[in-house]
Amino acid sequence: MRSPGFALWRKKVKSVHGCAALVKLCGSSTITHRASGKVLKSKVGSVWVPCGTRREKLCPSCSQWYAQDAFLLIRAGLCGDASKGITADVADRPRWFVTLTPPSFGPVHSRVVGAGGRLMRPCSCGEWHKEADTRLGQAIDMGAYDFEAAVLWQAHAGALWHRFTIALKRELTRLGGLRVADLNREVRLSYSKVAEYQRRGMVHFHAAVRLDGAEGASATPPRWASKKVLADAVRSAADSVTVTTARKDGTVLDLAFGAQLDLRDITDAGRSEEGESARVAADRVASYVAKYATKSTGSHDGPDRRIRSAADIEELPVSAHHKAMMRTAWELGGLEMYSDLNLRRWAHMLGFRGHFLTKSRAWSTTLGELRAIRSRFRLAEVLAELEVTEDAVLVVNDWEAVGFGHDNDAEREVAQAIAEAMVHTRQMRREARNGGGTDE
Repeated sequence: MRSPGFALWRKKVKSVHGCAALVKLCGSSTITHRASGKVLKSKVGSVWVPCGTRREKLCPSCSQWYAQDAFLLIRAGLCGDASKGITADVADRPRWFVTLTPPSFGPVHSRVVGAGGRLMRPCSCGEWHKEADTRLGQAIDMGAYDFEAAVLWQAHAGALWHRFTIALKRELTRLGGLRVADLNREVRLSYSKVAEYQRRGMVHFHAAVRLDGAEGASATPPRWASKKVLADAVRSAADSVTVTTARKDGTVLDLAFGAQLDLRDITDAGRSEEGESARVAADRVASYVAKYATKSTGSHDGPDRRIRSAADIEELPVSAHHKAMMRTAWELGGLEMYSDLNLRRWAHMLGFRGHFLTKSRAWSTTLGELRAIRSRFRLAEVLAELEVTEDAVLVVNDWEAVGFGHDNDAEREVAQAIAEAMVHTRQMRREARNGGGTDE
């Protein structure tokens, strides 16, 4: 910190909001006036850019930005946002917060908590587990647990969700008395979905589902497309979808969602007569989705690093249950019949190979557009200093990656402190704007 170049280094770190895995670029950038050909501004040298990862354990700073963008994206589709092209009318549309779970592959250590946090019954093993019990989520009988089916379910979870959306549209067609070809002329189904890992290592899906008119977010659905119709369609679709695959011995295996299906009415109010268990506020849905969009398996300290060999699995600081899932994924990944699943590549994610945050096209804006808005804002600041407009100039960037991350532990430690200070400042400003509360 006493070195001559520390002030410049600190400035660069702040420019990437304390990123833990920054990218160092070398090259040039020029801003040229289109009419005269005069170079108004140029920069030659090196710049740093943030890694942009969504994974909290890889870079807490960048994951916070990702979570903020995810919150804005989801909230725009629930409450509307004129700056993003979504009117406030979406808040009046039929909407549900849906949770789809995986089936059971064998009993695991668990605790069933009722209202007030009181345990309702003992675990299947006969014990009353505490919250900090490290056995929670692990198979009670490792030999009897169906790890093979569990990993294959994970690998096909994305396909199950895709078939669920198709089945949901077919159910809406049936309930509306329409032909399949006529559905898009009546309603548009929109959704945003996030995958969350359970303690047993299986993913379940949380999705905000909305019905619009045929033109999308700007149109009101027909009268028959009510909230009850949407709920009935969700239940029927969740019960009906299956994906058929085969075990390694050739036995047919039908994969489906679990029996536990949770639907909550999305409302602008925090509570209702039915209670919080029946309804959930739109802001809470957006915050929940944004929170889990930055999480990983939660199974070990390096969940985002690929496994290079079967021996690596034994060295990981994870539970025996998660190691068994990784071993199974690695073993199945070596078989020709599962080559299309690429299971060895995703063994560190316990076989799950889908996207964590997805949405339909008509839900709201995109993450790319949110990043583009920030880029245009920064460019507008530079052009304001030059007293020119964007359409009057040509911007040419020519940068090449020459390095990644910080050079040593000392740099990483100071950068982390800078990131924490910047996050704290941003949170304080947000609370001040919201009168002492947060928008999440």
